[in-house]
Amino acid sequence: MRIGFDAKRAFNNFTGLGNYSRDTIRILSSFYTQNDYFIYTPTATLNQRLKFLENQSKIKIRSPKKILDKLFSSFWRTKNIINDLKKDKLDIYHGLSHELPIGIENTKIKSVVTIHDLIYLRHPNLFSSIDLKIYDKKFRSACKRANKIIAVSQQTKKDIIDYFLIPEDKIEVVYQGCNEVFKKPTINKELIRNKLQLFEKYLLYVGSIEERKNLITLLKVLKDLPNKKLIIIGDGTSYKKKCINFIHDNNLSDRTKIFSGLSLNDMASIYQNAEMLIYPSIFEGFGIPILEALYSKIPVITSKDGCFIEAGGPDSIYINPLSKEDIIEAINKIDNNPEIREKMITNGIKYAENFSDQNIANNLMKVYNSL
Repeated sequence: MRIGFDAKRAFNNFTGLGNYSRDTIRILSSFYTQNDYFIYTPTATLNQRLKFLENQSKIKIRSPKKILDKLFSSFWRTKNIINDLKKDKLDIYHGLSHELPIGIENTKIKSVVTIHDLIYLRHPNLFSSIDLKIYDKKFRSACKRANKIIAVSQQTKKDIIDYFLIPEDKIEVVYQGCNEVFKKPTINKELIRNKLQLFEKYLLYVGSIEERKNLITLLKVLKDLPNKKLIIIGDGTSYKKKCINFIHDNNLSDRTKIFSGLSLNDMASIYQNAEMLIYPSIFEGFGIPILEALYSKIPVITSKDGCFIEAGGPDSIYINPLSKEDIIEAINKIDNNPEIREKMITNGIKYAENFSDQNIANNLMKVYNSL
């Protein structure tokens, strides 16, 4: 089979959509080596997280060749890419992040689109009016024109049905996984601890620093727990400034550290050194940091409702993300009950095996083969 991917975010994004794109390409090319894989990107500058592409004869990188396509790479990705897809004689084209090129429905190429979430419809107040219009046009169009839709959780599938009125049998749930680095014990834990000057003990937050992720509530928790420290992995803009101001105004600077742009190895070490992950997001399509924490053998506290229980399983602790009292109670429950902590870790790693690379690869190929 000849399978193509929209790989723009695999090359240029280092958070959720980029991780999903890289992992999908890596996993399929590892387990189904008989296929030919074509990855299409406006710019083909490799990054450290694409090391797996080296010496891969079955993966071909495609970027615009014509001068006009290079100059107007967004238009190439949206429309003119069709010429390249037909030239490569694809059987399947998979839009990994909500989009499909215009006109693919008029070719013999079967199309799949992954929808990660419909947050812009659930929480429109978090987006500008122009972004709302762009997202709605792209997402609805891709879902209408795709031969199959992949939802990353049952929650996202339900939203696609409810908001877009898409038939249920057109949508398949294929869960996400996480990078292999989180599944292996870190060899140089102390070395990383010293290099990054980590606290001896700390709570952990991972995710973009934006309003929906709700870091402020966790900072309020930290203010009320003077014996606790917090490491934050993520970046942001205006909401990040709001969080930093809160840290300064409440004298939390000596109990918080913020990191961004870390290597995956450093991130894995920070996870494995943490007391627990607290992920108080208001809404997600899935929540990869939850899975990374389960594989890292630390307890997880995250939000109830939505998709979070799909990622965290039956033994994580679920709270009202806007209630600092709920979060404090959950932290104390883990701290004061070693047997509960051990059960969360042991059962958490067992649950995480549901998201193994092999399972993900098999489920993706079932979707492709169905076409």
